[in-house]
Amino acid sequence: MASSNLQYIPRSTETLLDIAADVIRLLRATGETVGVAESLTAGGVMTALTSVPGASAAFRGGVVSYATPLKQLPLSVDAGLIAREGVIHADVAIQMAEGARTATTFDDIPTTWGAGTTGVAGPDSQDGKPVGTVFIGIASPDGSWACGPFSFPGPRERVRAATVVEALSRLRDALAARSAASTKPRS
Repeated sequence: MASSNLQYIPRSTETLLDIAADVIRLLRATGETVGVAESLTAGGVMTALTSVPGASAAFRGGVVSYATPLKQLPLSVDAGLIAREGVIHADVAIQMAEGARTATTFDDIPTTWGAGTTGVAGPDSQDGKPVGTVFIGIASPDGSWACGPFSFPGPRERVRAATVVEALSRLRDALAARSAASTKPRS
């Protein structure tokens, strides 16, 4: 057997519940909250977060904006942007995350963080983007940004599952970075 045919595939035993639990723990530790706007994941991120005991202390809720008009109405995604770029775009993901913060704010207490998912799960391409193309938006009090484009391989359910894991992982990374920055000693 030729060693050049061997490929190392990194593996992780970390589960989706582990990642979601970290997100909830980090939010609870700082008294922060999160709202979610999902398109292709259709509630998968919200399901993962609410699977964590004690999630109600940090998870506010969200919007499943599977249909394009629901990205515009409750989430305030710019109609001109959608007309120009389609819904599979970094700026759409950002506006969805920002819209999630707004849509889940109540009693004059703003939602601290927002996450948004938009992409193509398949079976067909959309807006000229191939199946597996995904953008994730993160919104915080300090700014908003997009991650992607990701190109997740596989059938529809695998693309959706990968997006949920990636969205929560990116949110966890942002929360951990902010937490580390706030606990860093000042010189």
